[in-house]
Amino acid sequence: MRFCPARRRTLLAAASTLAAAFPALAQTWPAKPIRWVVAYPAGGGSDFLARQLAPAMGRQLGQTIVIDNRPGAAGIIGTDNAAKAAPDGYTIVTGDNGAMVFHSAMYKKLPYDPADFVPVGFMARFPLIVAVNPQSGFTSIRQLLDEVGRNPGKYSYASPGIGSPHHLAMELLKDRTKSFVVHVPYRGTAPAVQDVIGGQVPMIVLDTAAGLPQIRGGRVKALAVMSKQRIAALPDVPTLHEVGITDFDVTAWQALFVPKGTPAEVVTRLTAELNRAINAPDVKPKLEDFGLEVTPSDGPALAAFLQRENAFWHRLIKERGLSAE
Repeated sequence: MRFCPARRRTLLAAASTLAAAFPALAQTWPAKPIRWVVAYPAGGGSDFLARQLAPAMGRQLGQTIVIDNRPGAAGIIGTDNAAKAAPDGYTIVTGDNGAMVFHSAMYKKLPYDPADFVPVGFMARFPLIVAVNPQSGFTSIRQLLDEVGRNPGKYSYASPGIGSPHHLAMELLKDRTKSFVVHVPYRGTAPAVQDVIGGQVPMIVLDTAAGLPQIRGGRVKALAVMSKQRIAALPDVPTLHEVGITDFDVTAWQALFVPKGTPAEVVTRLTAELNRAINAPDVKPKLEDFGLEVTPSDGPALAAFLQRENAFWHRLIKERGLSAE
């Protein structure tokens, strides 16, 4: 098929118009409310984080930021919705370990590609905790690791779901300790915690947002944190590094992204306002009280982090034959 010169001129003119529009957009942006897609239900840790930051960022930008919860399929539904949105600065999305790293290795087909997004900046880390039923008989992480090492397959652990950071963190621990503990995935944290409290499953990997109330209430017992350093919320709970599992530093994390093609000036402004909001005196203490580690950054730093995460986790997922299908 021959390419018509007139059509070529029309396309070039349209491209020039579009290119000229982007600087104008950056100068006037934001001129209307911004939609913040959260790919998880209202009331959870992801929703809490977004709803704490959205009002502060909105005040700074002079526009309302509306939270749009689109849960389902381990975050895939909401993330895909954001990927297909116009790259005009009026859609932003929370991205996490699963959506931006794990899923592309654990699913044969994803409706979106993590490369469909541009990183804006880090928001926070959710430290992970190995916890047990208080009546399980386990009193220390060393005792638990020794016991499961002697009895491969005898014990099981609960997680909020296949492909969650909690699941992958325990798979890494199993890999490092050459142990076999049966994975019992649930549809979310709440039912997993209830079965651990009820004694159906002896142990669980929790994040601080969901786990701290249960730990403080004595319903589950924390044995170790999976971060490299102890966390302020649980100063007496050791790290895995302290009991001989060196170089172990795993957290659930969340960052802000926009659809690929969003004007660079808009991304830069979003990064600045995100970091400003995270450090605001009426925001940061609430996030820390919720059990989050506030970790602001810029887009290039987040992009470099994602490269390291993909290399590390994709190799582990492949070596252990993990799949969400």
